[in-house]
Amino acid sequence: MASIVESGWTYLITNFSDFQLACLGSFLLHESVFFLSGLPFIYLERAGWLSKYKIQMKNNTTEAQDKCITRLLLYHLCVNLPVMIASYPVFRFMGMRSSLPLPSWKVMSTQILFYFIVEDFIFYWGHRILHTKWLYKHVHSVHHEYATPFGLTSEYAHPAEILFLGFATIFGPAITGPHLITLWLWMVVRVLETVEAHCGYHFPWSPSNFFPIYGGSDFHDYHHRLIYTKSGNYSSTFVYMDWLFGTDTGYRKLKALKSEEEGKYKEN
Repeated sequence: MASIVESGWTYLITNFSDFQLACLGSFLLHESVFFLSGLPFIYLERAGWLSKYKIQMKNNTTEAQDKCITRLLLYHLCVNLPVMIASYPVFRFMGMRSSLPLPSWKVMSTQILFYFIVEDFIFYWGHRILHTKWLYKHVHSVHHEYATPFGLTSEYAHPAEILFLGFATIFGPAITGPHLITLWLWMVVRVLETVEAHCGYHFPWSPSNFFPIYGGSDFHDYHHRLIYTKSGNYSSTFVYMDWLFGTDTGYRKLKALKSEEEGKYKEN
């Protein structure tokens, strides 16, 4: 397996420049993973498949879904791609490389875990700030246009928010100067995580069922259902920041109430 990855990587660095790989390659990888993982949830909702796992019974209209896709394409081309290009000198300065040898799986997994922890911390506080009255009204309300989220709404946001919270995603890699393949792997798992958190479905195989520290779709869907002043659940990936600062109280009470009702139903 390692030899196959190295052979593929050798082809890339032989035929493309570092700039092309880090900017255009990263952009194409992001778009592929994002839309391939997010679009199926639109079709699930439209077809009504697996509806018993849907968190909210309300469905988005076809027009609302199409609007989301159109805006995303515009934002990605006009905001995300320029940011990737502008960030390239910073990553190079901090030590990012694409040459062989490739880092070990141990190094990559350790760095990515660090990135998740750093991102979650910065995202939590940035997200709470976005829920202050002025910023919510003028910036963050765009993301909350969808009270019933689906996978692609994870990146549907005001351009200022894309820049603001995008900082949380790139801060960890920027200070560690990782190998480009580590940066790509981080991008893939982060995109998959945020699409899952916004997918609108809670399946038996959802990660939060196996990792209690992980928030996931049920945790974040609650955030979208409530008005901005009382939503809580501000973390992106984990649940401990909201637990530490008491911003998950409403969610925990609702979960406890549901468990109590399910217990009574089983008794009867």
